[in-house]
Amino acid sequence: MEWIPIVLVTFKVLVLGTGMFFAVKWHYDQGKKGKEKEKRGVLRAGGKVAAVFVLSLLGLGVVTFVLMRTLGLDWMLGLDY
Repeated sequence: MEWIPIVLVTFKVLVLGTGMFFAVKWHYDQGKKGKEKEKRGVLRAGGKVAAVFVLSLLGLGVVTFVLMRTLGLDWMLGLDY
């Protein structure tokens, strides 16, 4: 049996395993460091998404109202008083 593949595969496993360990450790440490900024950023982004949603919903309502009046549709939805 040749010993070169055994040595090289063992070396490769050790190097990649060590690299993965330090990569995971570094990302974990970075995640702990910026928690407060991350939380503030997520809240700000959520607020922006909610504002865009409400404005687009309002815009859709206005466009629908204008289109209904242009086409002469009954927009009272059967509420005859």
